[in-house]
Amino acid sequence: MLRLRLTAADLARVRFAPRPAPLVELKLALMMLRRTDGDALFGRWRQGLRRSLPVTTRPLWDLVSAHLGPPFLDPVSTGLDEGLHAVRSTPPELVLAGVERVRADRGRAPAPWVRDLVGGEEQAWQLLCRALRDAYEVVLAPGWPTTAAWHRAEFARYALTAAEHGVAAALLSLGPGSRLQDGEWELPASYHREVRVAGRGLVVLPTFHWTAVPLVADLPGQPVLFVYPAGPGVPVGAAGPDGDALAAVLGTARARALRLLAEPLSTTLLARGLGLSLGSASAHASALRAAGLVASVRDGREVRHERTALGALLACAGPAGPAGPMTGPLVLPASGGA
Repeated sequence: MLRLRLTAADLARVRFAPRPAPLVELKLALMMLRRTDGDALFGRWRQGLRRSLPVTTRPLWDLVSAHLGPPFLDPVSTGLDEGLHAVRSTPPELVLAGVERVRADRGRAPAPWVRDLVGGEEQAWQLLCRALRDAYEVVLAPGWPTTAAWHRAEFARYALTAAEHGVAAALLSLGPGSRLQDGEWELPASYHREVRVAGRGLVVLPTFHWTAVPLVADLPGQPVLFVYPAGPGVPVGAAGPDGDALAAVLGTARARALRLLAEPLSTTLLARGLGLSLGSASAHASALRAAGLVASVRDGREVRHERTALGALLACAGPAGPAGPMTGPLVLPASGGA
């Protein structure tokens, strides 16, 4: 359970970040890259990045795991250069705290260059900043216009909800299954954490590179940052030959099959629509069913297939753009923290 204790002053000072934060997105994308679940949707994306990330990004793997990275890596900024400057300006005590957090999680001493980072060695800081810049260029830059567009859509959705139903309802819409009562905002999570906002205010930031539970950054003297998964839940910036993001994730035939299944179809009709054999159509339907995107039921001698709610959402993630925000967790991380 994740619990945020909010005063009346905090609720009055809730802010929605007006633009995506490059280094927040980058750290979460790298965490997503290190995960091993969700390969039906993220497998090709992970394989492609592992092949294309330059050797200069390797130092990041000494700091980022599948569920954790030091807070000084991802300050909230509106641009990459501004964010890198903030990283370089991190107070030494926060650098040490972040490195100690990673050491405790991994149970081993930090790499030599990380010790130099803690010691303030300029060469180590240059190594880190180059790794972050090069990783951004490969992981985020190609899809950044899409990230920005999705952020604007999520900003508008939140603003309309807050205007029509109030801030409390808008916050609850960010975490399905959450509840807000007597100043306590409780959200389902695979870990237990309690954060006292204590008058500092709350900044809400959607992320489009993380599909697990919401994360919280709680740094001394700063507003608490609440980061939650949004978007259609597919890798940002993935595009097939025709600009089809879903085809790049699932493959062309399975993306077409998922779109055809806007209405229930038998295997025979699905095969006819795809222009494939019955066996091939059945195999594609089975793969989509295994990923939770399609449900199949027997109807007499036929098997009928139709999209699940998740399948319907992803089917709109191609050239026509995302169907809308998705704030619910798809998978659970090993532990919590931002």
